[in-house]
Amino acid sequence: MLKMPLLRLFLFLSISSNSTAQTKAPYRLYDHKGKKVSYKKMLHHLSKAQIILFGELHNNATAHRLEYKIASDLSQEYHLMLGAETFETDDQRPLNDYLSDKIDEKTMGSTINLWPDYYTDYKPLVELAKKNNIPFTATNVPRKYASLVFKKGFSALDSLPETEKKLMADILIPYDSDLPSYNAMLKMIPGHGSENLPKAQAIKDVAVAHFILKTLKDNSLFIHYNGSSHSNNHEGIGWCLRKKDPFLIIETINIVA
Repeated sequence: MLKMPLLRLFLFLSISSNSTAQTKAPYRLYDHKGKKVSYKKMLHHLSKAQIILFGELHNNATAHRLEYKIASDLSQEYHLMLGAETFETDDQRPLNDYLSDKIDEKTMGSTINLWPDYYTDYKPLVELAKKNNIPFTATNVPRKYASLVFKKGFSALDSLPETEKKLMADILIPYDSDLPSYNAMLKMIPGHGSENLPKAQAIKDVAVAHFILKTLKDNSLFIHYNGSSHSNNHEGIGWCLRKKDPFLIIETINIVA
């Protein structure tokens, strides 16, 4: 029996810090139809997925607290897997070594180019994974390759050695410039060379999708953390995932401030 694609969009509307004292919750939850839902109901829907694409706002503290809370709650009942664009594919070995206590945090930090907000926003997720033996996948393409595509287009990747191509996923990158998210980039920065901007985004999307599927295990729930532009409206990463397997059960979370 084939599983039909399941795609839902949840919006987390974070309330600004100057909210009235009567406001108790720092966020509100809405389903894909714009209907308010409870945290418990949202968690129930998320638990039915194979992959959750958590489209965050990188500088939103409420979003990061929700990321941890959702992962922590789901990990109590389900076989969880985590992944994030915060880590590039060549970070996987030192990340694994830290999770398995082969190296300490200082050594990991000297090996990996950690994001500036790692210690406040992403470390809690890594520590949750370490404490509970949850696999954590580094999914993002190394930035030098995205930069190369931005400067010269996809053809610049052809001459790379096979060892480097493995860090990027499939060299035949599915790309559709008519996707609204990519098309918006072309309009945002018009001019010479702008056609490569969405391609640089696409190489990240396809790498994330590839490494999610490469590490996804049966009967597991994979939560991936990425900027909302990589998964909004079921485009980007979700589009690439469905190119590989149209019957994946995917839930998408979008943060709106």
